[in-house]
Amino acid sequence: MDDAMFGGFFVINVKPEYRQPFLDASIFQAQNVVSEEPEVFQFHIMADEANPNRFYFYEVFRDEAAVQDHWESETFNSWLNTVRMMLDGEIELVARMRSLFPTTKGFEAQKASLLLW
Repeated sequence: MDDAMFGGFFVINVKPEYRQPFLDASIFQAQNVVSEEPEVFQFHIMADEANPNRFYFYEVFRDEAAVQDHWESETFNSWLNTVRMMLDGEIELVARMRSLFPTTKGFEAQKASLLLW
């Protein structure tokens, strides 16, 4: 697992009146992250089926340094400053993970298809 990618799974609750602005800002941010940060290999935003104001973020980075670079990026900080008042509570880190499948080569091969949104 020394060459495994690094992942994070987060839960974000949003105040109902901010659902669409949150989604607009988050999807815009995800597109920028995927296209502008070469060490980001997956960025998924999913809505909870039972609670439409609860969102799950799944992100895969080359390594922990890439995560730190992301958190320090203008894109991330601009997004956080935009959505902070829309949040219903704190961003919850559910898990930090290391990839088993796909392999690092598999993630690298999939990266181009993420840009086809």
